[in-house]
Amino acid sequence: MLHFAGPPYVGGVEMTMAAHAHVLAAHGRPVRIVAGKGGEVGPGVELRLLPELGSRGELAERLARELAAGVVSDAFYALVERLASWLAEALAGCEVAIVHNVLSLHKNLAFTAALRRLHEAGAAPRLLAWCHDFAWLDPLYTPELHAGYPWDLLREAWHGVRYVVVSEDRRAMLAGLLGLNQADVAVVTPGVDLASFLKLEPETVALAERLGLLEAAPLLLLPARVTRRKNIELAVAIIGAMRRQGNDARLVVTGPPGPHNPSNAAYLAELLALREASGAGEGVIFLYERFTDEAGQPRPVSDAMLADLFHLADGLLFPSRYEGFGIPVLEAGLSGLPIFCSDIPPLRATAGPAAHPFRLDDDPELIGRRIAAALAADPRYSLRRRVRTTYTWEAIYRRDIVPLLEERPDPAAAPVRAGLAR
Repeated sequence: MLHFAGPPYVGGVEMTMAAHAHVLAAHGRPVRIVAGKGGEVGPGVELRLLPELGSRGELAERLARELAAGVVSDAFYALVERLASWLAEALAGCEVAIVHNVLSLHKNLAFTAALRRLHEAGAAPRLLAWCHDFAWLDPLYTPELHAGYPWDLLREAWHGVRYVVVSEDRRAMLAGLLGLNQADVAVVTPGVDLASFLKLEPETVALAERLGLLEAAPLLLLPARVTRRKNIELAVAIIGAMRRQGNDARLVVTGPPGPHNPSNAAYLAELLALREASGAGEGVIFLYERFTDEAGQPRPVSDAMLADLFHLADGLLFPSRYEGFGIPVLEAGLSGLPIFCSDIPPLRATAGPAAHPFRLDDDPELIGRRIAAALAADPRYSLRRRVRTTYTWEAIYRRDIVPLLEERPDPAAAPVRAGLAR
């Protein structure tokens, strides 16, 4: 990966580079960051730093002033020579170079020109030009640009290079600038690190991946021990109804059978049978049977994991027949979760109008439709699901980055142009 600066320096491009480096290395793809400055990123990530690749410093700033005035000096050509020689060695052994902004932004045109020289000589890896910003389309920068070399390197489609942008809007802009068909510009959005952003415990991340919790639509949470007063059979029936209605609903029941009543073990057996009979199937997950140690014994669900599940869930499903108070309603309120609960006095008093209540004798089919309708009417739920399934770095890596890394373009094919390039 090439850029004027690498992580841990704070900036949108540097943050994207760090995320790419982490996910690539996690999947066994060694990464080399080539930049003007940077720091340690993590295991599997090598650094090759040269200050002259950066956008700051006495030489870079002097050349930038000359270029802004339209002067291409001997010092510029000398730097191009030095950078080309250094880059040839720094990129040796690399199969693909993800080049961030160097082909579209004028922060170090000697870097751009040196890379172009290697590319034309066949001495560079296959280039993926990750273009976040476009100097030629930014009114703040255009006064510093001039017709001809080296400024035109930023508005010419380089032969054999795969261009990548971060949004559909940027795709249209870059295609127009370079004279390419939009279909020939790939869109790979930035993403979020779900575990880092939500501060998830490693055990929670592993559990969510193993059980496919992030794909649920919706993911509902029932934080309770398995006791009859919690009315878990109604929750199981609701999930079965929602899945028959076409929703990929999943419910996580966090607690084990209650320890004080011997009949609770029999109650769990009834619930497991109802899970199959209702059509809920894999949609109802009892952590008592799925979160176990190597010997198959249930593991305790920590407070940290429970908090994580509140952060991941789309709603609280709490169908208790009776409660003294109902603490999960408070936890759902702090987590910003929709609350779907039985219409009993303690929950009504605590949740108030924030809850979507149902009567204990309501048809599970009806309750399931109400839950689905309430979530469908909430645009935050739709966005939450899209982020969870589409915009995590892991999803972006698998869906978008891997195909680009493994793409094998025809080296003889010229860029497909929509019109004459400028």
